[in-house]
Amino acid sequence: MHDSESDTFNPINKNDEFCKSLKKIGIDAQTKQIDTDDVEKGNYYSRHYTHTPAMVTNHGTIQLKSSNIDVVQIIQKG
Repeated sequence: MHDSESDTFNPINKNDEFCKSLKKIGIDAQTKQIDTDDVEKGNYYSRHYTHTPAMVTNHGTIQLKSSNIDVVQIIQKG
């Protein structure tokens, strides 16, 4: 390593990073545990169309406060 590089690596969860981005624009949000919301229980996409991915990864949900939107689910397709 170069002398100017830090020896410490601080991993950050994508949901926490997304909450911090929302906080910068004035939206109060907090992350929820994976698989604790009813939104995460159903199918994400229909399997009847060819452009639909066969594999989808659930990354959890973010709860928005003081908004018309209650929960945002973060998924990864591919």
